Amino acid sequence: MNNKLYPIGIQNFEKIRKDGYFYVDKTALVYQLVKTGSYYFLSRPRRFGKSLLISTLEAYFQGKKELFEGLAMEQLEKDWITYPILHIDLNTQKYDTPESLENKLNGVLDDWESLYGTRAAEKSLSMRFEGVIERAYRKTGQRVVILVDEYDKPMLQAIGNEALQKSFRETLQAFYGALKSKDACIKFGMLTGVTKFGKISVFSALNNLIDVSMDERYAALCGITEEEIHRDFEDELYALADKQHMTYDEVCNELRECYDGYHFVEDSVGIYNPFSLLNTFFKMKFGNYWFETGTPTYLVELLQMHHYDLHRMAHVETDADVLNSIDASSTNPIPVIYQSGYLTIKGYERRFGIYRLGFPNREVEEGFMRFLLPFYAKTTKVEAPFEIQKFVREVESGDYDSFFRRLQGFCADTPYEMVRDLELHYQNVLFIVFKLMGFYVKVEYHTSEGRIDLVLQTDSYIYVMEFKLDGTAEEAMQQINDKHYARPFEADSRKLFKIGVNFSIKTRNIEKWIVEETGKEHCSTSTI
Repeated sequence: MNNKLYPIGIQNFEKIRKDGYFYVDKTALVYQLVKTGSYYFLSRPRRFGKSLLISTLEAYFQGKKELFEGLAMEQLEKDWITYPILHIDLNTQKYDTPESLENKLNGVLDDWESLYGTRAAEKSLSMRFEGVIERAYRKTGQRVVILVDEYDKPMLQAIGNEALQKSFRETLQAFYGALKSKDACIKFGMLTGVTKFGKISVFSALNNLIDVSMDERYAALCGITEEEIHRDFEDELYALADKQHMTYDEVCNELRECYDGYHFVEDSVGIYNPFSLLNTFFKMKFGNYWFETGTPTYLVELLQMHHYDLHRMAHVETDADVLNSIDASSTNPIPVIYQSGYLTIKGYERRFGIYRLGFPNREVEEGFMRFLLPFYAKTTKVEAPFEIQKFVREVESGDYDSFFRRLQGFCADTPYEMVRDLELHYQNVLFIVFKLMGFYVKVEYHTSEGRIDLVLQTDSYIYVMEFKLDGTAEEAMQQINDKHYARPFEADSRKLFKIGVNFSIKTRNIEKWIVEETGKEHCSTSTI
């Protein structure tokens, strides 16, 4: 029986070590970090272990040698000096007014000032921070360690609100500026967050930070590698295989497909999502654990605000400047989606410095599409999975009329304000629906000049579809035949359906579909 304690949701290093929870040893990388630089920034998706990393650094700089017994750090560190630590966690507050951030910082400063004293002349938040740093250094005789967890939480919560973003940016710029002005009093500084806001943002005051987010040496600082899985969880792999009636190799492949695939720098080792992995071993079954903990709605708001074509997410190309920094005024949602962990590096063209992005794994791809569906189609979060199940069953049984009537229901009541971008809206609805169906049946779609042609394959049927907007279903069918879309399947033993579909701007829905069923013709129209 497996008696291992899994630290699911536990972000405190001391608690993990004292209470006997399992810890994947990252302390050799922590040692390398503290011995080779002074100021760092690391961005990683939520629940990837950023808070645990900050807590590990805190225990190290507190000189708590006993917590590192049996870990790599025990052999590496000889001195174990205790430093004064200023730890800020911005994750524990709702930031919806300028005062909400000021109140949070004021509370943190009050705690520090009770330890290190105050000066009446220090009126602003930034002056008080500078004063605390200097007094902590002078009082203890050791330079100060500054640890900031989720530094970007206020900025992220204010995406879409330019006035609030500006207020937060100005407050944080001045506040974090103390890391530069009091450099002589500081031993080490580390900021973590999901995103990196650049250009005219808080980082303009922190150009002394080393950003290790895309540094190959620290790619595995958060998250779990395949090597670590086989080193630390071999018993769990066999137990999971037994529980799920799978072979050892099948379990390894399933874990890889579901939770691996994060690459935070080109040509680096793949990283597994630690939260999903630990939950899988704890519950001894596969699930969308990371996704079920909540996806920020600001991602969808960004996609919709910028009228983003979701097809582009399947083959995004960009450069390091875009990946490394978010410009709050930019119309490109991709940097936020990448840094939030919904896209990752899939390839790199060294000659031009171009990164190719894609979904890291099945959990993220399917979870993200399921999350998007209610924002684009007429369905709810609860209904969406069942609707996709019905779509799949209809095409698996050859019931294309029910399939298209259901699709009509998804497109019904398209908001009037979306009419100006109706073609993109339909493209996005189709992309999400067919992407979700693609986890159960084989789906291929190609876009050209805003049009979509689609091939859908089940065990018994092949569907070749062409969609038009304000054309005719007959024109769509003509294109299938003229361009010989069905030719690759003519020798296939499965039943073949060619389907021409037309969307109407007037009705804002599917107006008609025509089906040619292996030589016979069948025509249906919408009930609108």
